[in-house]
Amino acid sequence: MSTATSTTTTGAGAGTGAAGEVTVTEATLRAALSTRVRPPRPSALSASVTFGWRAMLKIKHVPMQLFDVTMFPIMFTLMFTFLFGGALAGSPREYLQDLLPGILVMTVTMITMYTGMAINTDISKGVFDRFRSLPIWRPAVLVGMLLADAVRYTMASLVVVVLGLALGFRPDGGPVGVLLAIALLLLFSFSLSWVWTSIGLTMQTPEGVMQSSMMILFPLTFASNVFVDPSTMPGWLQAFVNANPVSHLTSAARGLMHGDIDGVEVAWVLGWSAALVLVFAPLTLRIYRAER
Repeated sequence: MSTATSTTTTGAGAGTGAAGEVTVTEATLRAALSTRVRPPRPSALSASVTFGWRAMLKIKHVPMQLFDVTMFPIMFTLMFTFLFGGALAGSPREYLQDLLPGILVMTVTMITMYTGMAINTDISKGVFDRFRSLPIWRPAVLVGMLLADAVRYTMASLVVVVLGLALGFRPDGGPVGVLLAIALLLLFSFSLSWVWTSIGLTMQTPEGVMQSSMMILFPLTFASNVFVDPSTMPGWLQAFVNANPVSHLTSAARGLMHGDIDGVEVAWVLGWSAALVLVFAPLTLRIYRAER
């Protein structure tokens, strides 16, 4: 509205019109109703960080949200190491050298589905409707949640690596190789999270999001080279395993951790990550902007 807009009232005032009416400009009304300057609109980065911090505060009030990034990695690492170690490699310690990078990939990839579940929960509670009315960069809600989940993925990665070192895992690539493997895993997990975000925006319930995500994640994680060499599998299954992005990520992580970097596998992971973002990020934003 223009500052020239005015309203009238009766009584004494700045200007008196016909029949004792007082003309009050919009600027005068604003000055009377508010004593502070309107805050500036937050930047995209500021809004995203704010929503990321909001997601982290949920952990403070509901500590059980850390269960999937602490207990699940510990359970998977211990269970698969001691169940399969003796049969596949002669001893759990020997098997752990090959298994731990795969378990690291598997556990972090599995918990990416909680991104979609958290978003769907906010939608079901009506929180998203309030966010959509705020004068902010609209994708900040989604980006903030993904940033917070990246912190959770980092925590899960550290849990697996520390437990592996305690059990006897010795990476030939040293700390640098381990950090590079975790960085590559975080990049892929962030990209994969866009898939579950789009599912979380379209499904009706958090349970539906979990079921849909598990139907995709179970074949990707178990039909891979996480546990065994694909050469021992039937030919038709080898074809799927060799094309599986989780297999490429596992091979790249093993190479980085053990000082035998496979540039082709790293390139495959980067390509898959770029493809997931290019396809699902615009799709997710389109769904988010649409009326629900």
